Amino acid sequence: MADNEEKNGETGTVEDLKSANALELHRAVREEGQAELERPTGSLFWSGVAGGLAITASLVAEGAIAAHTAPGPARPLLLAIGYPIGFLIVILGRMQLFTESTVTAMLPLVNAPSWGATGRTLRLWSVVLAANFIGTALAAAAFAFLPLGDAALHAGMLEVSMKITEHGPLATFVNAVPAGFLIAIVAWTLPNAREQAFFVVFGIVYVVAIGGFSHSVVGSTETFLLLFSGKIGGAQVLAFLAPAVLGNLFGGAGLFALLAHAQVREEGV
Repeated sequence: MADNEEKNGETGTVEDLKSANALELHRAVREEGQAELERPTGSLFWSGVAGGLAITASLVAEGAIAAHTAPGPARPLLLAIGYPIGFLIVILGRMQLFTESTVTAMLPLVNAPSWGATGRTLRLWSVVLAANFIGTALAAAAFAFLPLGDAALHAGMLEVSMKITEHGPLATFVNAVPAGFLIAIVAWTLPNAREQAFFVVFGIVYVVAIGGFSHSVVGSTETFLLLFSGKIGGAQVLAFLAPAVLGNLFGGAGLFALLAHAQVREEGV
């Protein structure tokens, strides 16, 4: 009896040490997405607004680094250190972020497709995206019109934001695809790395930053700041946001979510 208990104890310990396999990850992310789909619209909206406000910390951190570093070949790598800050706040704080929901909301749909599931998925995406943009617009307006921070910080934030004007709509779409794919990977890997969540989020989002990929929500903070500061017009805001959203969707829901489902489809998800 003691030997059996010892063996069972050893087996339990081994099972506890194992990482979840692809099928288990699929189930965990799918169940999380299903829970999001069932949340009331008001809850999604206010969580999305909070996420939009909080994601602005990425631009603030980048702007602060830009204000205190001299030009040089390594400067872009230093600026990128600030980029994951907002994502860490939003993801670890369990706020709604559009690009993270591309995979979590997509898995329940591809697992059991129906018109009702499609409607629930579109409701989630539209509410969260609109709420994220409201949050980023409010934050950008605060920095443009209120005496937040000092002149150096404001100049640094504008410097960082001006990078979005370097790409046209097609280039923005192309660069948004890998950003959507990588942020979807964050949502996929977190169930296997809860104790290392900080490093997982920071590392993957840092790659988005140094790669110069286009993220629709962080990018909306930059475009709104430029708009409210008189640097660009409304047409340029739309020329960035529309292709960035579509590219993020294609990378997250169109590529990663479908690949993540395809790898376990024959294993009885």
